[in-house]
Amino acid sequence: MAIFAKDQNDRNDGRSAAQNGEGTLSLVGVGMRVIGDIESNGVIKIEGTVEGCIRGARQVLLGRQGEITGDVYARDVVIGGRVSGNVFASERVEVQGTSSVQGDIHTKSIVVLEGARINGTVKMDDSVSDERQFDADQQQQPLPAVAVMR
Repeated sequence: MAIFAKDQNDRNDGRSAAQNGEGTLSLVGVGMRVIGDIESNGVIKIEGTVEGCIRGARQVLLGRQGEITGDVYARDVVIGGRVSGNVFASERVEVQGTSSVQGDIHTKSIVVLEGARINGTVKMDDSVSDERQFDADQQQQPLPAVAVMR
């Protein structure tokens, strides 16, 4: 176990995955609303609402009640709710029967279950796998500024 390791290097190795964000799970719960972009190296599970782009995630899991208004850039994307925006997955997209996508999907591999709705184009090729392309696209697009006043 890394916590009780005698060697200092063994202890640090256990933390490296968490520090890189690869082992992290970020959750947007039911009833929660995020306005703005989200960047993560780990897994993002969305049961609430996100108004903004999601970038760099290893996996995005959108639950049945979840909504995303904005583009999604990730390695794997599983859609169970509603997406209004484009989806760029370097590996795989799964569109479940309870979902609706209003936008284009770019990926290497796709699974579409009966009942799913896609209103947009689906483009499948290996060029999506190059994450540097995602980074270049992100740098060219200006990030939105959001202010909420009450």
